[in-house]
Amino acid sequence: MYLPVVGTLAGILILLFLILRLKIPAFISLLIASIIAGFIAGQTGDAIISSIQTGMGGTLGFVATVVGLGAMFGAILELCGGAQAIAHFLLRSMGQERAPLSMIITGFVVAIPVFFDVAFIILIPVVYALQKQSGKSLLLYAIPLLAGLAVTHAFIPPTPGPIAVAEILGANLGWVILLGFLAGIPTVLISGLLYGKYIAGKIHLEAPDLTTEPPIDKLPPIAPILGIIALPILLILLSTLTDAGLLLPKGSSLIPLITFVGHPFSALIIANLIAWYVLGVGGGYTTKELLDVSTKSMAPAGTIILLTGAGGVFKQMLVDTGAGELIAESMAGAGLPVIAFAFIASSLVRIAQGSATVAMITGASLTAPLILGSGNTLSSGELAAIVVAIASGASILSHVNDSGFWLVKQYLGMTEKQAFRSWTLMITILALTGFVCAVVLYWLF
Repeated sequence: MYLPVVGTLAGILILLFLILRLKIPAFISLLIASIIAGFIAGQTGDAIISSIQTGMGGTLGFVATVVGLGAMFGAILELCGGAQAIAHFLLRSMGQERAPLSMIITGFVVAIPVFFDVAFIILIPVVYALQKQSGKSLLLYAIPLLAGLAVTHAFIPPTPGPIAVAEILGANLGWVILLGFLAGIPTVLISGLLYGKYIAGKIHLEAPDLTTEPPIDKLPPIAPILGIIALPILLILLSTLTDAGLLLPKGSSLIPLITFVGHPFSALIIANLIAWYVLGVGGGYTTKELLDVSTKSMAPAGTIILLTGAGGVFKQMLVDTGAGELIAESMAGAGLPVIAFAFIASSLVRIAQGSATVAMITGASLTAPLILGSGNTLSSGELAAIVVAIASGASILSHVNDSGFWLVKQYLGMTEKQAFRSWTLMITILALTGFVCAVVLYWLF
Protein backbone atom coordinates (compact mmCIF):
# COMPACT_ATOMS: atom_id res chain seq x y z
CA MET A 1 0.00 0.00 0.00
CA TYR A 2 2.80 2.38 0.86
CA LEU A 3 5.06 1.47 -2.05
CA PRO A 4 4.03 4.63 -4.01
CA VAL A 5 5.12 6.81 -1.06
CA VAL A 6 8.38 4.87 -0.73
CA GLY A 7 8.92 5.35 -4.46
CA THR A 8 8.33 9.09 -4.15
CA LEU A 9 10.84 9.45 -1.31
CA ALA A 10 13.36 7.31 -3.19
CA GLY A 11 12.83 9.44 -6.29
CA ILE A 12 13.56 12.65 -4.37
CA LEU A 13 16.73 11.21 -2.80
CA ILE A 14 17.92 9.90 -6.18
CA LEU A 15 17.16 13.28 -7.77
CA LEU A 16 19.34 15.08 -5.21
CA PHE A 17 22.11 12.45 -5.52
CA LEU A 18 22.22 12.74 -9.31
CA ILE A 19 22.32 16.55 -9.23
CA LEU A 20 24.61 17.09 -6.25
CA ARG A 21 26.97 14.13 -6.38
CA LEU A 22 27.08 13.05 -10.02
CA LYS A 23 26.45 16.55 -11.46
CA ILE A 24 23.94 15.18 -13.99
CA PRO A 25 21.72 17.90 -15.54
CA ALA A 26 18.45 18.43 -13.69
CA PHE A 27 16.38 17.57 -16.79
CA ILE A 28 17.79 14.04 -17.04
CA SER A 29 17.88 13.65 -13.25
CA LEU A 30 14.16 14.41 -12.96
CA LEU A 31 13.32 11.86 -15.66
CA ILE A 32 15.46 9.16 -14.00
CA ALA A 33 13.95 9.91 -10.59
CA SER A 34 10.45 9.68 -12.08
CA ILE A 35 11.18 6.32 -13.70
CA ILE A 36 12.64 4.84 -10.50
CA ALA A 37 9.71 6.15 -8.45
CA GLY A 38 7.37 4.45 -10.91
CA PHE A 39 9.16 1.09 -10.80
CA ILE A 40 9.27 1.07 -6.98
CA ALA A 41 5.56 1.87 -6.89
CA GLY A 42 4.89 -1.21 -9.05
CA GLN A 43 4.30 0.46 -12.42
CA THR A 44 5.04 -1.53 -15.59
CA GLY A 45 7.45 -0.25 -18.20
CA ASP A 46 4.62 0.63 -20.59
CA ALA A 47 2.78 2.55 -17.85
CA ILE A 48 5.92 4.51 -17.00
CA ILE A 49 6.48 5.49 -20.63
CA SER A 50 2.86 6.56 -20.86
CA SER A 51 3.26 8.73 -17.73
CA ILE A 52 6.34 10.37 -19.24
CA GLN A 53 4.52 11.20 -22.46
CA THR A 54 1.42 12.49 -20.67
CA GLY A 55 3.35 14.54 -18.13
CA MET A 56 5.73 16.07 -20.64
CA GLY A 57 3.12 16.82 -23.29
CA GLY A 58 0.48 18.11 -20.90
CA THR A 59 2.87 20.54 -19.26
CA LEU A 60 4.76 21.86 -22.26
CA GLY A 61 1.76 22.65 -24.44
CA PHE A 62 1.33 25.86 -22.45
CA VAL A 63 4.72 26.50 -20.84
CA ALA A 64 6.87 26.19 -23.98
CA THR A 65 4.83 28.82 -25.80
CA VAL A 66 4.70 31.34 -22.96
CA VAL A 67 8.33 30.97 -21.86
CA GLY A 68 9.55 31.23 -25.46
CA LEU A 69 7.51 34.37 -26.14
CA GLY A 70 8.56 35.86 -22.81
CA ALA A 71 12.26 35.25 -23.51
CA MET A 72 12.05 36.97 -26.90
CA PHE A 73 10.16 39.89 -25.36
CA GLY A 74 12.84 40.34 -22.70
CA ALA A 75 15.68 40.08 -25.21
CA ILE A 76 14.35 42.99 -27.26
CA LEU A 77 13.96 45.16 -24.15
CA GLU A 78 17.48 44.22 -23.09
CA LEU A 79 18.90 45.13 -26.51
CA CYS A 80 17.34 48.59 -26.55
CA GLY A 81 18.49 49.56 -23.05
CA GLY A 82 15.03 49.44 -21.49
CA ALA A 83 16.28 48.45 -18.01
CA GLN A 84 18.68 51.38 -17.73
CA ALA A 85 16.02 53.76 -19.05
CA ILE A 86 13.63 52.70 -16.29
CA ALA A 87 16.32 53.07 -13.61
CA HIS A 88 17.34 56.57 -14.74
CA PHE A 89 13.74 57.71 -15.05
CA LEU A 90 12.92 56.62 -11.50
CA LEU A 91 16.09 58.17 -10.10
CA ARG A 92 15.33 61.49 -11.78
CA SER A 93 11.72 61.39 -10.61
CA MET A 94 12.31 60.33 -7.02
CA GLY A 95 15.67 61.95 -6.26
CA GLN A 96 18.87 60.77 -4.57
CA GLU A 97 17.27 60.37 -1.12
CA ARG A 98 14.76 57.86 -2.45
CA ALA A 99 17.30 56.01 -4.58
CA PRO A 100 16.88 52.69 -2.66
CA LEU A 101 13.13 52.79 -3.31
CA SER A 102 13.86 53.63 -6.95
CA MET A 103 16.05 50.53 -7.21
CA ILE A 104 13.29 48.37 -5.69
CA ILE A 105 10.78 49.60 -8.27
CA THR A 106 13.37 49.22 -11.05
CA GLY A 107 14.06 45.61 -10.09
CA PHE A 108 10.36 44.88 -9.64
CA VAL A 109 9.52 46.14 -13.14
CA VAL A 110 12.59 45.02 -15.08
CA ALA A 111 12.43 41.40 -13.89
CA ILE A 112 9.00 40.99 -15.51
CA PRO A 113 10.48 40.63 -19.02
CA VAL A 114 14.19 40.01 -18.27
CA PHE A 115 15.81 37.03 -16.48
CA PHE A 116 17.11 37.72 -12.94
CA ASP A 117 20.84 37.31 -13.58
CA VAL A 118 20.75 39.22 -16.88
CA ALA A 119 18.80 42.09 -15.31
CA PHE A 120 21.24 42.30 -12.40
CA ILE A 121 24.27 42.46 -14.70
CA ILE A 122 22.59 45.11 -16.87
CA LEU A 123 21.67 47.30 -13.89
CA ILE A 124 24.76 46.93 -11.69
CA PRO A 125 26.49 49.95 -13.33
CA VAL A 126 23.59 52.10 -12.08
CA VAL A 127 24.18 50.80 -8.55
CA TYR A 128 27.91 51.53 -8.87
CA ALA A 129 27.17 55.08 -10.01
CA LEU A 130 24.84 55.71 -7.06
CA GLN A 131 27.48 54.54 -4.59
CA LYS A 132 30.10 56.81 -6.17
CA GLN A 133 27.77 59.79 -5.97
CA SER A 134 26.62 59.23 -2.36
CA GLY A 135 29.67 57.64 -0.75
CA LYS A 136 27.33 55.30 1.15
CA SER A 137 27.58 51.52 1.18
CA LEU A 138 26.98 49.75 -2.12
CA LEU A 139 24.50 47.51 -0.28
CA LEU A 140 22.14 50.44 0.31
CA TYR A 141 21.26 50.30 -3.40
CA ALA A 142 22.19 46.73 -4.35
CA ILE A 143 20.00 44.92 -1.78
CA PRO A 144 16.80 46.80 -2.79
CA LEU A 145 17.56 46.10 -6.45
CA LEU A 146 18.18 42.40 -5.76
CA ALA A 147 15.00 42.13 -3.68
CA GLY A 148 12.93 43.72 -6.45
CA LEU A 149 14.44 41.41 -9.05
CA ALA A 150 14.05 38.30 -6.88
CA VAL A 151 10.42 38.94 -5.91
CA THR A 152 9.20 39.53 -9.46
CA HIS A 153 11.34 36.71 -10.86
CA ALA A 154 9.78 34.25 -8.41
CA PHE A 155 6.24 35.56 -7.87
CA ILE A 156 4.92 37.26 -10.99
CA PRO A 157 4.33 35.83 -14.51
CA PRO A 158 5.33 36.01 -17.31
CA THR A 159 8.66 35.05 -15.68
CA PRO A 160 9.30 31.32 -16.26
CA GLY A 161 9.21 30.06 -12.66
CA PRO A 162 5.68 31.03 -11.68
CA ILE A 163 4.43 30.14 -15.17
CA ALA A 164 5.79 26.61 -14.75
CA VAL A 165 4.38 26.22 -11.23
CA ALA A 166 0.98 27.62 -12.24
CA GLU A 167 0.74 25.17 -15.13
CA ILE A 168 1.73 22.17 -13.00
CA LEU A 169 -0.81 23.11 -10.31
CA GLY A 170 -3.50 24.18 -12.77
CA ALA A 171 -3.62 27.73 -11.40
CA ASN A 172 -5.08 30.64 -13.36
CA LEU A 173 -2.28 32.91 -14.56
CA GLY A 174 -4.26 36.10 -13.99
CA TRP A 175 -4.86 35.16 -10.36
CA VAL A 176 -1.16 34.34 -9.95
CA ILE A 177 -0.23 37.78 -11.29
CA LEU A 178 -2.70 39.47 -8.95
CA LEU A 179 -1.67 37.60 -5.80
CA GLY A 180 1.99 37.76 -6.81
CA PHE A 181 1.74 41.56 -6.79
CA LEU A 182 -0.19 41.62 -3.51
CA ALA A 183 2.36 39.38 -1.78
CA GLY A 184 5.33 40.92 -3.55
CA ILE A 185 4.86 44.53 -2.40
CA PRO A 186 5.20 44.00 1.38
CA THR A 187 7.80 41.31 0.78
CA VAL A 188 10.08 43.55 -1.26
CA LEU A 189 9.68 46.50 1.12
CA ILE A 190 10.65 44.42 4.18
CA SER A 191 13.48 42.40 2.62
CA GLY A 192 14.79 45.09 0.27
CA LEU A 193 14.16 48.50 1.79
CA LEU A 194 14.21 47.83 5.53
CA TYR A 195 16.84 45.10 5.59
CA GLY A 196 18.90 46.87 2.91
CA LYS A 197 19.11 49.98 5.06
CA TYR A 198 20.03 47.89 8.12
CA ILE A 199 22.78 45.83 6.49
CA ALA A 200 24.22 48.85 4.68
CA GLY A 201 24.88 50.34 8.10
CA LYS A 202 26.77 47.19 9.14
CA ILE A 203 28.81 46.48 5.98
CA HIS A 204 30.36 49.28 3.93
CA LEU A 205 31.25 48.34 0.36
CA GLU A 206 32.76 50.58 -2.30
CA ALA A 207 31.96 50.32 -6.00
CA PRO A 208 34.82 49.22 -8.26
CA ASP A 209 36.63 51.92 -10.21
CA LEU A 210 35.81 50.55 -13.65
CA THR A 211 32.17 51.13 -14.46
CA THR A 212 30.63 51.15 -17.90
CA GLU A 213 27.17 52.55 -18.40
CA PRO A 214 25.48 53.62 -21.64
CA PRO A 215 25.13 57.40 -22.08
CA ILE A 216 21.77 58.66 -20.82
CA ASP A 217 21.05 60.42 -24.10
CA LYS A 218 21.32 57.09 -25.92
CA LEU A 219 18.58 55.45 -23.88
CA PRO A 220 15.07 55.02 -25.35
CA PRO A 221 12.10 57.08 -24.07
CA ILE A 222 10.50 55.68 -20.93
CA ALA A 223 6.79 55.84 -21.86
CA PRO A 224 6.77 53.14 -24.56
CA ILE A 225 8.98 50.87 -22.44
CA LEU A 226 6.68 50.99 -19.41
CA GLY A 227 3.64 50.68 -21.65
CA ILE A 228 4.96 47.63 -23.48
CA ILE A 229 5.99 45.88 -20.23
CA ALA A 230 2.58 46.57 -18.66
CA LEU A 231 0.56 45.59 -21.74
CA PRO A 232 0.62 41.76 -21.50
CA ILE A 233 0.05 41.83 -17.74
CA LEU A 234 -2.94 44.16 -18.07
CA LEU A 235 -4.42 42.10 -20.91
CA ILE A 236 -4.15 38.88 -18.88
CA LEU A 237 -5.67 40.53 -15.80
CA LEU A 238 -8.46 42.02 -17.93
CA SER A 239 -9.32 38.57 -19.24
CA THR A 240 -9.28 37.09 -15.72
CA LEU A 241 -11.60 39.78 -14.36
CA THR A 242 -13.92 39.35 -17.35
CA ASP A 243 -14.07 35.57 -16.83
CA ALA A 244 -14.98 36.20 -13.19
CA GLY A 245 -17.90 38.38 -14.30
CA LEU A 246 -16.53 41.53 -12.69
CA LEU A 247 -16.29 43.77 -15.77
CA LEU A 248 -19.02 42.88 -18.25
CA PRO A 249 -22.52 41.45 -17.91
CA LYS A 250 -22.91 37.76 -18.67
CA GLY A 251 -23.52 37.13 -22.36
CA SER A 252 -21.80 40.29 -23.58
CA SER A 253 -20.51 40.00 -27.14
CA LEU A 254 -17.18 41.46 -26.03
CA ILE A 255 -16.34 38.60 -23.65
CA PRO A 256 -14.95 36.19 -26.31
CA LEU A 257 -12.73 38.94 -27.77
CA ILE A 258 -11.35 40.01 -24.38
CA THR A 259 -10.79 36.38 -23.38
CA PHE A 260 -8.88 35.72 -26.60
CA VAL A 261 -6.76 38.87 -26.51
CA GLY A 262 -6.09 38.39 -22.79
CA HIS A 263 -4.88 34.81 -23.12
CA PRO A 264 -1.12 34.68 -22.33
CA PHE A 265 -0.39 33.46 -25.87
CA SER A 266 -2.16 36.40 -27.51
CA ALA A 267 -0.99 38.98 -24.96
CA LEU A 268 2.68 38.07 -25.37
CA ILE A 269 2.47 37.89 -29.17
CA ILE A 270 1.00 41.41 -29.22
CA ALA A 271 3.68 42.66 -26.80
CA ASN A 272 6.44 41.07 -28.91
CA LEU A 273 5.20 42.67 -32.12
CA ILE A 274 4.92 46.12 -30.54
CA ALA A 275 8.37 45.79 -28.91
CA TRP A 276 9.87 44.61 -32.21
CA TYR A 277 8.61 47.59 -34.21
CA VAL A 278 8.45 50.39 -31.62
CA LEU A 279 11.62 49.70 -29.62
CA GLY A 280 13.52 47.65 -32.17
CA VAL A 281 12.93 49.03 -35.65
CA GLY A 282 11.87 52.41 -34.24
CA GLY A 283 15.06 52.50 -32.14
CA GLY A 284 17.28 52.12 -35.19
CA TYR A 285 18.05 48.39 -34.92
CA THR A 286 18.05 46.29 -38.06
CA THR A 287 15.77 43.32 -38.44
CA LYS A 288 18.88 41.09 -38.53
CA GLU A 289 19.98 42.41 -35.11
CA LEU A 290 16.50 41.81 -33.72
CA LEU A 291 16.35 38.33 -35.21
CA ASP A 292 19.79 37.46 -33.79
CA VAL A 293 18.96 38.60 -30.27
CA SER A 294 15.59 36.83 -30.36
CA THR A 295 17.25 33.61 -31.51
CA LYS A 296 19.89 33.78 -28.76
CA SER A 297 17.18 34.22 -26.15
CA MET A 298 15.92 30.73 -26.93
CA ALA A 299 18.99 29.07 -25.35
CA PRO A 300 18.16 29.79 -21.67
CA ALA A 301 14.46 29.47 -22.45
CA GLY A 302 15.01 25.97 -23.86
CA THR A 303 16.64 24.79 -20.65
CA ILE A 304 13.74 26.04 -18.54
CA ILE A 305 11.18 24.54 -20.92
CA LEU A 306 12.76 21.06 -20.80
CA LEU A 307 13.18 21.25 -17.03
CA THR A 308 9.54 22.20 -16.60
CA GLY A 309 8.49 19.29 -18.81
CA ALA A 310 10.51 16.88 -16.67
CA GLY A 311 8.82 18.33 -13.59
CA GLY A 312 5.49 17.61 -15.23
CA VAL A 313 6.61 14.00 -15.70
CA PHE A 314 7.46 13.69 -11.99
CA LYS A 315 4.06 15.11 -11.06
CA GLN A 316 2.28 12.74 -13.44
CA MET A 317 4.14 9.76 -11.96
CA LEU A 318 2.92 10.68 -8.47
CA VAL A 319 -0.65 10.96 -9.80
CA ASP A 320 -0.55 7.69 -11.73
CA THR A 321 1.04 5.68 -8.89
CA GLY A 322 -1.41 7.04 -6.31
CA ALA A 323 1.40 8.47 -4.18
CA GLY A 324 -0.16 11.92 -4.18
CA GLU A 325 -3.43 10.66 -2.77
CA LEU A 326 -1.69 8.68 -0.01
CA ILE A 327 0.46 11.65 1.01
CA ALA A 328 -2.60 13.92 0.97
CA GLU A 329 -4.42 11.56 3.34
CA SER A 330 -1.41 11.49 5.67
CA MET A 331 -1.19 15.29 5.64
CA ALA A 332 -4.89 15.61 6.42
CA GLY A 333 -4.46 13.23 9.35
CA ALA A 334 -1.52 15.24 10.65
CA GLY A 335 -3.37 18.54 10.19
CA LEU A 336 -0.72 19.96 7.82
CA PRO A 337 -2.24 22.39 5.29
CA VAL A 338 -1.26 21.88 1.67
CA ILE A 339 0.18 25.43 1.47
CA ALA A 340 2.58 24.62 4.33
CA PHE A 341 3.63 21.38 2.62
CA ALA A 342 4.22 23.28 -0.62
CA PHE A 343 6.51 25.79 1.11
CA ILE A 344 8.44 23.15 3.07
CA ALA A 345 8.92 20.87 0.06
CA SER A 346 10.29 23.61 -2.20
CA SER A 347 12.45 24.99 0.65
CA LEU A 348 14.12 21.64 1.30
CA VAL A 349 14.89 21.09 -2.38
CA ARG A 350 16.23 24.66 -2.69
CA ILE A 351 18.53 24.33 0.34
CA ALA A 352 19.77 20.92 -0.78
CA GLN A 353 20.61 21.62 -4.42
CA GLY A 354 20.66 25.42 -4.88
CA SER A 355 18.64 26.02 -8.03
CA ALA A 356 15.46 28.03 -7.42
CA THR A 357 14.00 26.82 -10.72
CA VAL A 358 14.53 23.14 -9.85
CA ALA A 359 13.09 23.77 -6.38
CA MET A 360 9.98 25.47 -7.77
CA ILE A 361 9.30 22.75 -10.31
CA THR A 362 9.99 19.90 -7.89
CA GLY A 363 7.89 21.56 -5.18
CA ALA A 364 5.02 22.02 -7.63
CA SER A 365 5.37 18.43 -8.85
CA LEU A 366 5.07 17.14 -5.28
CA THR A 367 2.19 19.46 -4.39
CA ALA A 368 -0.03 19.03 -7.47
CA PRO A 369 -0.99 15.39 -6.75
CA LEU A 370 -1.85 16.34 -3.16
CA ILE A 371 -4.34 18.90 -4.42
CA LEU A 372 -5.90 16.28 -6.67
CA GLY A 373 -5.84 13.61 -3.96
CA SER A 374 -7.25 15.75 -1.16
CA GLY A 375 -10.76 15.65 -2.57
CA ASN A 376 -11.19 19.36 -1.90
CA THR A 377 -11.77 21.81 -4.73
CA LEU A 378 -9.55 24.84 -4.25
CA SER A 379 -10.55 28.28 -5.51
CA SER A 380 -8.49 30.17 -8.08
CA GLY A 381 -7.21 32.43 -5.31
CA GLU A 382 -6.15 29.51 -3.11
CA LEU A 383 -4.26 27.88 -5.99
CA ALA A 384 -2.51 31.17 -6.78
CA ALA A 385 -1.53 31.57 -3.12
CA ILE A 386 0.04 28.09 -3.19
CA VAL A 387 2.05 29.16 -6.26
CA VAL A 388 3.39 32.11 -4.23
CA ALA A 389 4.19 29.79 -1.30
CA ILE A 390 6.17 27.47 -3.57
CA ALA A 391 8.00 30.45 -5.08
CA SER A 392 8.83 31.69 -1.58
CA GLY A 393 10.20 28.33 -0.49
CA ALA A 394 12.26 28.01 -3.66
CA SER A 395 13.91 31.37 -2.93
CA ILE A 396 15.06 30.66 0.63
CA LEU A 397 18.64 30.46 1.96
CA SER A 398 20.74 30.99 -1.16
CA HIS A 399 24.24 29.77 -0.31
CA VAL A 400 27.35 28.24 -1.88
CA ASN A 401 25.47 25.70 -4.03
CA ASP A 402 23.51 28.48 -5.76
CA SER A 403 25.04 30.25 -8.77
CA GLY A 404 23.17 33.41 -7.74
CA PHE A 405 25.18 33.55 -4.50
CA TRP A 406 28.46 33.70 -6.42
CA LEU A 407 27.09 36.15 -9.01
CA VAL A 408 26.07 38.63 -6.30
CA LYS A 409 29.26 38.11 -4.30
CA GLN A 410 31.44 38.72 -7.34
CA TYR A 411 29.73 41.85 -8.66
CA LEU A 412 29.49 43.47 -5.22
CA GLY A 413 33.07 42.57 -4.29
CA MET A 414 32.13 40.77 -1.06
CA THR A 415 33.77 38.06 1.00
CA GLU A 416 31.78 34.85 1.58
CA LYS A 417 30.92 36.01 5.11
CA GLN A 418 29.63 39.35 3.84
CA ALA A 419 27.58 37.59 1.16
CA PHE A 420 25.95 35.38 3.81
CA ARG A 421 25.14 38.38 6.01
CA SER A 422 23.70 40.44 3.16
CA TRP A 423 22.42 38.41 0.20
CA THR A 424 21.64 35.12 1.98
CA LEU A 425 19.82 36.78 4.88
CA MET A 426 17.93 39.13 2.55
CA ILE A 427 16.66 36.29 0.36
CA THR A 428 15.68 34.28 3.45
CA ILE A 429 13.72 37.23 4.88
CA LEU A 430 12.13 37.57 1.44
CA ALA A 431 11.11 33.90 1.42
CA LEU A 432 9.62 33.92 4.92
CA THR A 433 7.76 37.19 4.37
CA GLY A 434 6.45 35.93 1.04
CA PHE A 435 5.18 32.75 2.68
CA VAL A 436 3.38 34.69 5.42
CA CYS A 437 1.74 36.86 2.75
CA ALA A 438 0.78 33.74 0.78
CA VAL A 439 -0.90 32.20 3.85
CA VAL A 440 -2.86 35.41 4.49
CA LEU A 441 -3.97 35.56 0.86
CA TYR A 442 -4.85 31.85 0.92
CA TRP A 443 -7.35 32.43 3.73
CA LEU A 444 -8.67 35.66 2.21
CA PHE A 445 -9.29 34.29 -1.29
